[in-house]
Amino acid sequence: MKYKSQQVAYWFFALSMLLLVLQVVYGFVMGFAHMGFDGLHDIIPFNAARATHTNLLVFWLLSGFMGAAYYIIPEEAQNELYSVKLAYVQLISFALVGVVAIIGYHFNYWEGRKFLEIPRPLDYLVVINVLTFLFIILMTLFKGKVRTTTSLVLTMGLFFAALLYLPGMIWFDNQTMDSFFRWWVVHLWVEGVWELIMGGILAFLLIKITGVDREVIEKWLYVIVGLTFISGILGTGHHYYYIGAAKYWLVIGGVFSALEPLAFLAMALFAFSMYKKGEKKHPNKLALYWTLGTAITSFVGAGLLGFAHTLPQTNLYTHGTLVTSMHGHLAFWGAYGMLVFALISYTLPQITGRKIFDNKIGNYAFWLSNIGMLGMTAAFAVAGVAQVYLERKMGMEFMEVQKEIEVHFFVLVLAATMFTVGILLFVWNFIKFGRPTDEAIIKEL
Repeated sequence: MKYKSQQVAYWFFALSMLLLVLQVVYGFVMGFAHMGFDGLHDIIPFNAARATHTNLLVFWLLSGFMGAAYYIIPEEAQNELYSVKLAYVQLISFALVGVVAIIGYHFNYWEGRKFLEIPRPLDYLVVINVLTFLFIILMTLFKGKVRTTTSLVLTMGLFFAALLYLPGMIWFDNQTMDSFFRWWVVHLWVEGVWELIMGGILAFLLIKITGVDREVIEKWLYVIVGLTFISGILGTGHHYYYIGAAKYWLVIGGVFSALEPLAFLAMALFAFSMYKKGEKKHPNKLALYWTLGTAITSFVGAGLLGFAHTLPQTNLYTHGTLVTSMHGHLAFWGAYGMLVFALISYTLPQITGRKIFDNKIGNYAFWLSNIGMLGMTAAFAVAGVAQVYLERKMGMEFMEVQKEIEVHFFVLVLAATMFTVGILLFVWNFIKFGRPTDEAIIKEL
């Protein structure tokens, strides 16, 4: 770590870990409910648990991205953060918005829009918070000595993520119009601008870990940005099949959904190509595992599994079923969850000054969490296919089908337990490293 202000990132990562653990807890609440053990229904209804689970996902990933930016931008710009105090104010306000939103879900205080349940008054606070964050990042870049492609792509992703939050705040009385613009947030975040953030962070990690020349790595970013914009933007059409939008979206969504895996394939090829070119033997192998794991798992989860069920001929049957959960869990974990873990694994020793890299706990965390997630994905896949056949082909009632597929959630909960053990081991390592120290300002490895 070169700059003391980079230590701000630690506290964003700490918030990220806390929110992730909470998300896992609510995942178990839903898992047991699917198995028929819904004893907490009077306290935590399934709809409240689902809204909390998905929104905690967004909050812990955003917290991780913000921490990543607060670490990467000063180093890339060769300048301290514009305002450390303002960054801490932004952190506290961000955490408060999340806490208030989660409490509100349990008292049925939310917007009735899937994935955008956060109450409207909090939307304005989110906008203020994100504008504060962008102000700090942009001022740091403006006052910095250099502006690299990596920092610009990361900043562009963060800027467009903020901009695309705004369409979700517009209310339409017409359901089709409301759904049309709602997907501008939901889809264009996770399958558009978040991929730019992913590309920027991956480039930074590969530069540091592999030692490959910056110019070589950053050339790949242009390819990834191009593929992301071409496929991600028009690929939004695969959400428009059944909301009453114009027929041409069926063709547009189908064609560009088929192209979306190319962006993730490019990232996978990018990561492994740079790893093979690398001559630098970085001691932090765990950060390397998480980085390469991100490239592989994102291609499988977000790319291949997304392609498998978003084409119109398939999506006709899989739309709104557990097949979507199969894709969603591995996609979010591979593309963004593992990416945050990769950055934490790389930066934590730098921030804390404690050089502990490939300890057994860290390796167990990597393998248990990833094997557990693959088990969950498989369980969702089997349950989803069974649901599609019984409900969409055989014509059984929805709740009857849910009863029939309860057995698959026993397997899912077992896999989720393995995943959770891995997560807790990672969090234990995070706590064990301790708080940042002044000695952490050291020469880079």
